[in-house]
Amino acid sequence: MRRLIVMRHAKSSWADAGQRDFDRPLNKRGRKASKLIGRWLKAGGHVPDLALVSSARRAQETWSGVVAETGPADTQYLPELYHAGPDTMLDVVRRAADVGCLLLLGHQPGIGAFLRRLLAEAPTTKEFEKFPTGATALVDLDVESWRDAGWGGGRLAEMVVPRALE
Repeated sequence: MRRLIVMRHAKSSWADAGQRDFDRPLNKRGRKASKLIGRWLKAGGHVPDLALVSSARRAQETWSGVVAETGPADTQYLPELYHAGPDTMLDVVRRAADVGCLLLLGHQPGIGAFLRRLLAEAPTTKEFEKFPTGATALVDLDVESWRDAGWGGGRLAEMVVPRALE
């Protein structure tokens, strides 16, 4: 059994209209949310062994806020996760090191679409469908290794959004 933590980056800033999308930082709400998610993960004992994080600034800052609460974990910042689609995300997961708990941190709409395809039974709640900024889902996969992960093989164990933790 493997645990995959699927996370969308926290709320980012649009203050600089001329800034490249890739370079947008978190705003104040996003920085707070990333720490709330980190506390939630730590309290539940869901600290990943390895994090695969989009190389976009807002994703990196989200992960920094999480690890400020959970403590460090091996991390790979991957350019291919920036606005990746579900197939790319699955490929990244399948290439992951042999760890028990893996975290994937990316962007909408890809991260939500990835999660819907990964789950055997996806919830129909508004929160799940939107998968808002900072949303985090815990998915259990009955696989021997990450290379065996496939569509429809996951079970949603839990999902949280930052505003539920305030």
